[in-house]
Amino acid sequence: GVTRLLLTRIPFFKEIIVSSFSCDSCSWSNTEIQSAGRIQEQGVRYTLAVTSRQDMNREVVKTDCASAQIPELDFEIPAFSQKGVLTTIEGIIDRAVAGLEQDQPARRATDKEVARKIDEFIGKLRQLKDVSSPFTFILDDPSGNSFVENPRAPQRDEALLVTRYRRSPQQSALLGLEGEELDTEPPDAAEDLRDEVLQFNTNCPECNAPAGTNMKLVQIPHFKEVIIMATNCDSCGHRTNEVKSGGAIEPQGTRITLRITDPSDMTRDILKSETCSVEIPELEFELGMGALGGKFTTLEGLLKDICNLVEKNPFTLGDSSTPSRTGKLQEFIGKLQDVKGKAQAHFVMDDPAGNSYLQNVYAPEEDPELSVQRYERTFEQNEELGLNDMRTEGYEPQAPSGR
Repeated sequence: GVTRLLLTRIPFFKEIIVSSFSCDSCSWSNTEIQSAGRIQEQGVRYTLAVTSRQDMNREVVKTDCASAQIPELDFEIPAFSQKGVLTTIEGIIDRAVAGLEQDQPARRATDKEVARKIDEFIGKLRQLKDVSSPFTFILDDPSGNSFVENPRAPQRDEALLVTRYRRSPQQSALLGLEGEELDTEPPDAAEDLRDEVLQFNTNCPECNAPAGTNMKLVQIPHFKEVIIMATNCDSCGHRTNEVKSGGAIEPQGTRITLRITDPSDMTRDILKSETCSVEIPELEFELGMGALGGKFTTLEGLLKDICNLVEKNPFTLGDSSTPSRTGKLQEFIGKLQDVKGKAQAHFVMDDPAGNSYLQNVYAPEEDPELSVQRYERTFEQNEELGLNDMRTEGYEPQAPSGR
């Protein structure tokens, strides 16, 4: 036989190669198409609502790796089950009918029930050609080289929805692109930092001996990225950890108020930045900005750190302290222990920089016990944060004017 090749271009699509084979001996003929371009960066999915006979005449380019579906009949032509073809929607249905009818004589002889069900399905496929009722035609091609004609081009076709998507690793493997995908995709530096613990040398804050500090970038759900830093000294055994905000200072300050009503509230995650102050109105207690530094812990862990801060303060509970002051502080520690167990109280975090966080256990829904209020910073708060003298625009030196 003779095979003929034609390189042609489909309007508003791309170049394709049409191959046609014909045999003079048995009169058998076949046509196939191949894409003349490279595999596209994204896959494509065409969804067409077929409502008239004109829609059946739309040109379709279906490559080897494309799958065709008609959801109303639960019908699908899997990928790599047919050669690529340039046809119409009616032609795809005719080709499916011809494929199903091919082995029907043998099925009628061996399994009449299966043959009867296939005959019924073939009848439903043929009824689609009359478009007595609308149906949906879906063409999904991971290579991005399939096409469904838009007769209104270059205008938009309301009946045709074109969706481009990123291929999954399984689809890339079927197309033989595993190595190419790895080579073409640039590494994401931020992803590498999230998965890696960085380490740098420093000195111990207690004994000044050489020590190592570990640093890791962590994404807090429904908040932002933070940097956790931990130092461990092998000489004196001193250990410390601190949390730094991974983002910029927010345009507004944040005031977070939690009504503690249940012991389970003690397990809520808390990010307390170094600019955040803590207040418990029922205990007339306030922890100023900068105390305890930045911490990423739970509510119970933060209250425990507050207890340790009070108990280990030599100016309040040391030899120079008075009995009255010691009694008041012991009473305060007892009330703080009650908050951790059963007493109800309000826990308030006020951060002018807006970089603190208290976990919403109902996220993404609203938490009835948690309120977040945003406010404009005062001049004094901006002064403490060093924002009044900070210039982010117009800081370039002015060029001297010529005389």
